[in-house]
Amino acid sequence: MSASKVYTTGEVAGFTGVNFRTVIRWIEKGLLPAYRLPGARGDHRISHDDLLVFMRANSLPIPEDFVMPRKSVLIVDDDQPMAKAISRVFRMAGWETFLAFDGFQAGMLLMDKRPCLMTLDLRMPGMTGHEVLDYTRQHFSAHDVKIIVISAQHKSELNSALQHGADAALEKPFTNEALMILANQLTNQE
Repeated sequence: MSASKVYTTGEVAGFTGVNFRTVIRWIEKGLLPAYRLPGARGDHRISHDDLLVFMRANSLPIPEDFVMPRKSVLIVDDDQPMAKAISRVFRMAGWETFLAFDGFQAGMLLMDKRPCLMTLDLRMPGMTGHEVLDYTRQHFSAHDVKIIVISAQHKSELNSALQHGADAALEKPFTNEALMILANQLTNQE
């Protein structure tokens, strides 16, 4: 659900388990923010965010899929200062971040946290970036998790990563702005 999603009084009634007239009374009493559509009927519309605040304030049960999912990224890089620097960039943009310093940790966190994006260095001890790519594409579709390879490797290695299932490749050094533009494009954050 996007932040701009709006609902009718009937939809809100369905979410909250009440009659739509009760929703209208909440609006008329100023308890639930809404706006009126132009025209004779003047139907009300309620934003997703306002409804969520109202439901929480009134201890109404919130359906699990109703809460907006946070943007999350798994950062896989054996260079800990680099991983932490990338994490800072994402956190400043409002993303939830998880760090893995080897391929094994990456696999565990992919299964546990289910991020929408992964950044991946190709050169790591043990399990290589290419092996992590292969594992990820065997267990997760490109719809489930987008992958940005971030590496100082030769361009042929970056192209190989794209052939192994990476969605994009970013050459080190890179700008924070380029990283975030690419991340937002790939995850289609609305």
